[in-house]
Amino acid sequence: MTRRTTWCWIGTSSTGTSHLNAGEGCDDSWACFEHEDGDRSTLVAVVSDGAGSARFAEMGSRFVVQGFIEVVVRFLRAGRSAADITDELAREWVDAIRDRIYCGAGKLSATPRDFAATLVGAIVGKDRAVICHVGDGACVLREHGLAEWHVPSWPAHGEYASSTFFITDDPAPKVRVAHTPGEFAEIAVFSDGIERLVLDFATRKPFGPFFDQMFVPLRDGQSGRNRPLSQGLRRYLDSKGVTDRTDDDKTLIMARKVGSQT
Repeated sequence: MTRRTTWCWIGTSSTGTSHLNAGEGCDDSWACFEHEDGDRSTLVAVVSDGAGSARFAEMGSRFVVQGFIEVVVRFLRAGRSAADITDELAREWVDAIRDRIYCGAGKLSATPRDFAATLVGAIVGKDRAVICHVGDGACVLREHGLAEWHVPSWPAHGEYASSTFFITDDPAPKVRVAHTPGEFAEIAVFSDGIERLVLDFATRKPFGPFFDQMFVPLRDGQSGRNRPLSQGLRRYLDSKGVTDRTDDDKTLIMARKVGSQT
């Protein structure tokens, strides 16, 4: 029998100092889990950032994360894999998430724009990763045995500074779907609050040393979420060295295949 792939991961959100100073909470949401089906394992990681200008930003990001989990789990339980994801299917998933938001907006006598949020969703199978992306934030990946990190889908920014695209945009936003073949050892998914800390926008590449260092504690990890390391990650994102460079909400998920060699 083929050995099932298992993952270890950490993740957390940190409220930005601009939100704290305004007496507001964190508008980011996230989730990470491993779906097992027989001898097949799939990692699913998703991050959403609610728009700062949206009245129900935090609720919007939760709708996006919950909706993404729902459609992906239904897909995987049907015996499908990352290889079966098409661009059309990803757009259908986003439409389903939009329907969830429209329903919530109706119940609160609000507009969908009041729930504006981004989406970075990663589905990582045995021999490929698929990234579903609306707006900013990003995902970085590293293959087994290779040193270089890469970004399958670059953050999308709007015409003006600090602007982007949201799942609630009208007309519907462009859903970018990156199909990346490879056997991946490590993956990180994050919101735009740390983009400038971890991505080089001049070369459109990740800052490799940042991720190399951040993943060291995970190299001896057991499968599943490591809560003590997640708490340490939260302290890091709350630290002065980070908050001096960004006052926005910050979310970071990092996952590694147990026993991977890099």
